Amino acid sequence: MDRVSNHNQMDYNFDGVEPKHGKMLLDERLDSGLDSLKEDELVRDFDDITISPAEDFKHEYEPWRTAVTEDGDTLLHLAIIHESTEHAFHMIKLSRNHPFLNVQNHQRQTALHLAVITEQPQLVDRLLKAGADPLLADDSGNSALHIACKRGSLACFGVITQNCQRHLTAMLSFPNYSGHNCLHLASINGYISLVESLVRLGADINAQEQCSGRTALHLAVDLQNAALVRRLLELGADVNCLNYGGFAPYHLTYGRQNEEIRTQLFDKTAQELRALPESESDESDMEDLDLSEDELYDDIKFGK
Repeated sequence: MDRVSNHNQMDYNFDGVEPKHGKMLLDERLDSGLDSLKEDELVRDFDDITISPAEDFKHEYEPWRTAVTEDGDTLLHLAIIHESTEHAFHMIKLSRNHPFLNVQNHQRQTALHLAVITEQPQLVDRLLKAGADPLLADDSGNSALHIACKRGSLACFGVITQNCQRHLTAMLSFPNYSGHNCLHLASINGYISLVESLVRLGADINAQEQCSGRTALHLAVDLQNAALVRRLLELGADVNCLNYGGFAPYHLTYGRQNEEIRTQLFDKTAQELRALPESESDESDMEDLDLSEDELYDDIKFGK
């Protein structure tokens, strides 16, 4: 099987965990039912119904473009999953700028998503050059670039960013359905090389994730990743940026044991932000609040 030489080039997380590639990538296909798909009747008959590289299709409509599994996977999806590279290349070549390249399965994964998940950067390159849409999101709101950042795939990350200069600003800032952009995902997973690359390409280092307003620096402190905290500070992360709860990254060191992180942030944090913020509510304000669920049941009497 023709695989590119950098097939196994993956970023490492800060814990020194082995890179996610090979079998692990297939096993973690975002719960898309890969095992059952491999046993599907359409897959068993794959060699019979798929196209031959020698054939020359000249018509817009072809049966191989409409064949799908019960999971919504096309023959191109299957070729990528099963690493049938030549079949995939031929279908891509015959479908240049055709909607077939952007068909989404029942998890809204395109061929491009699957090529990143299975770590096949050469296929990622062919798909993008043939007109695959890099902005399409799966059912978790992840684009192909989100997935590359989440999995630490340096090779796929490089191919996508090199081929998508026109869309790069939008792709870097676009949040998934959890409110995380690519920089947040790379930070959460401790991929320092990807964090550096994202910032170099123009990602906003102080962008706040949409759930609680944490920046990459907040996330690094949350995860007690001292190396990432240090690198983010070197790259210019704002130590005085507050999340939606009014907490600076330094506040997140309270109650945690990593003195290295606490020391890194202390001198750089504004003096007025070093103490934990006080609650804005006092006891007199409590009268104006709605009753809590527990208080609703205070008058219930049992066992008369």
